Amino acid sequence: MRVISGERKGMPLKAVNGVTTRPTTDKVKESLFNILGPFFHGGTVLDLFAGSGGLGIEALSRGMEKGVFIEKDSRAFQNLKENIQKCRYEDRAEIYRNDATRALKHLIKREFQADLIFLDPPYKKHVYYDLVKELITHNIIHPDGVIVCEHDFELQLPEQVENFTKYREEKYGSTIISFYRLMEEEGDEHG
Repeated sequence: MRVISGERKGMPLKAVNGVTTRPTTDKVKESLFNILGPFFHGGTVLDLFAGSGGLGIEALSRGMEKGVFIEKDSRAFQNLKENIQKCRYEDRAEIYRNDATRALKHLIKREFQADLIFLDPPYKKHVYYDLVKELITHNIIHPDGVIVCEHDFELQLPEQVENFTKYREEKYGSTIISFYRLMEEEGDEHG
């Protein structure tokens, strides 16, 4: 696992493979960021089930100004800390060892807002996809922001969550990436 592009391109990242974490492959990560940008001019990324931090770190490398990383698993959290230090992003990253649901309550109290949110919970934990509604109703996602959900092919996510629409879905083997954003009414220039 490595940083694919941007200021930390080629930087190797430590990953934990196991039951609780499943790092996004470099191939999927590269495709995902090609769809999103591929580069950013500032903004904040929230990596809600960060694992080793590969997605959030990639966003920072590609121009996001700030990253907030949430990870509950102790081994993954240790790798996350080491990866942030190795990439020299300590001043641009907040990392929390916490359950995503509890962390979200804290972010709501802070009136935190992100431009890009990655939601990649452990595969059979489908209940965590309900957090998409929380992210939207509590304005954690900026109105111009994008929510990216990574899930297994057995789970079909809804086309619409509140006022956010699934505008794209990509399949990579047994992995599906669903992209949500606020869609404008008639005359939507995004197509």
